[in-house]
Amino acid sequence: MQILDLLHVSIADQQLYGFASGQLVLRVPVSTALNGPGEASGSNCTPRGLHQVRARIGEGLPIGAVLRGRRWTGEVWDAELHARFPGRDWILTRILWLSGCEPGRNRLGQVDSFRRYIYLHGTPDSEPMGVPRSHGCVRLRNTDMLELFQRVPVHCAVRIDEAPCPAWATAELS
Repeated sequence: MQILDLLHVSIADQQLYGFASGQLVLRVPVSTALNGPGEASGSNCTPRGLHQVRARIGEGLPIGAVLRGRRWTGEVWDAELHARFPGRDWILTRILWLSGCEPGRNRLGQVDSFRRYIYLHGTPDSEPMGVPRSHGCVRLRNTDMLELFQRVPVHCAVRIDEAPCPAWATAELS
């Protein structure tokens, strides 16, 4: 299993592309913000630009572990739990907490991705992937989140933008 050194989240494609030494080695569907791209605090938008993984949270937890405030509640998501809390924004399995790298764009002040609690995280399998539905974070299937978590170190670069993945990169994975 290759360790990834760059993640590209394409808002246009609703895909996450993982690169190791310049080679595309992973592609998974995601769900970015229902409100679209944007950096302002309180916007519920997915912030663009260059980020890094600042923290990895959830190592060793069961798949579907429910996280609130970056801590495990002791619950594991299932349909019954979902029915009891229908409006909850489920953060499951693992968290990769992002920090912006571009002052004035996604770092510091009213555009700080870290202070906005922008994550890559697992979500219930009943949630659709490939369509914008999140509150600003990047949602992944729990199994994809587990795989990604194993391959992404702290400080891994994460670029989020509207650009689709370049054709040369997607051809490599086919």
